[in-house]
Amino acid sequence: MKKIYLFSDGSALGNPGPGGYGVILRFGDKERELSGGDPHTTNNRMELLGAIEGLRALKEPCEVEIISDSSYVTKGINEWLSGWIKRDFKKVKNVDLWRDYIEVSKDHKVIGTWVRGHDGHEENERCDKIARDVAEKFKSGELK
Repeated sequence: MKKIYLFSDGSALGNPGPGGYGVILRFGDKERELSGGDPHTTNNRMELLGAIEGLRALKEPCEVEIISDSSYVTKGINEWLSGWIKRDFKKVKNVDLWRDYIEVSKDHKVIGTWVRGHDGHEENERCDKIARDVAEKFKSGELK
């Protein structure tokens, strides 16, 4: 099974407001960047959507380490998700995205790793810039 590093960050200007996500997929010395967003969203939705879209881009089952500055995403993956499933997602926000996450992650072995944001972590800083750039494009009307 290939080992993939999935670096991800999300941003929302206003929370809720225009938002974006940035992703770096790394396998060995190969990298691929992904981005996207929404004109009206929250930071947590963009954080989670980045992880989902990164997983969706994988073409075969992989061992995936999702590296994020979002404890919502990393704890959701590592600690909370099994309990949420047992409770049928009662009182859980972003159920639609967590269900998407379950679907796109089912063929992979996934672990979440938390990193401190805005602390000089090279890939996290790159993902943050990608995410903010997309959010700014929604805010300016460049993206709809």
